[in-house]
Amino acid sequence: MPTKNDKMKIKVNEDGPYTVTGSIPLADQILVPDAEGLSVRWHKGKEYPIQKEYDLCRCGHSINKPFCDGTHCEIFFDGTETASRKLFIEQIEPKTTGPELVLTDVVALCASARFCDRAGGVWDNTRASDNSEAKKIAVQEVWDCPAGRLVLHDKNGKLIEPEFEPSIGLVLDPVIPVLGPIWVRGGIPVEAANGTVYEIRNRLTLCRCGKSTNKPFCDGKHENAE
Repeated sequence: MPTKNDKMKIKVNEDGPYTVTGSIPLADQILVPDAEGLSVRWHKGKEYPIQKEYDLCRCGHSINKPFCDGTHCEIFFDGTETASRKLFIEQIEPKTTGPELVLTDVVALCASARFCDRAGGVWDNTRASDNSEAKKIAVQEVWDCPAGRLVLHDKNGKLIEPEFEPSIGLVLDPVIPVLGPIWVRGGIPVEAANGTVYEIRNRLTLCRCGKSTNKPFCDGKHENAE
């Protein structure tokens, strides 16, 4: 798993925004759906000018989205962090084991990006991973999962993860339509309001609608937030 990047950080402010430091690139990331509304790939949208430091809205009510405009103070936003501090490996649901792949899953981290249900679903494709096409689809479904809810290992226990440059994506979902979570990539540390650092991961999603019950992480509540 990623090691700490000391030059970059996302700070969760108590009942306030995320303060991003370290000149982290920021861009819209758009879900591309199939005819059934299931996501098949990502499309990179608007790229924002690089800033050494910036504040991203966490309450969902800024009129200057994605940036904070202080509205959280006016609405008395409750940004209390409720996410487990357990490591990913300690939260895994029962594993799905196939002949070539092992799928691990932490349902609490689901950001409802809808990649995992296409083409028969990642669970069935993992079970059929001795088939080269099923294996290819399973890997792609997992790699496209922005939250890192789903993680794959090969049959020898080797982690199978995409390589990401440290960056932040602002998820846009044209199917709902709604603004999705903040997609953090490449091992950027996320520091809690109390100063502790959450497990550093290759990919994770932070809530930006203010409705998650798993703050600071997204739990899919944005689907009903607007």
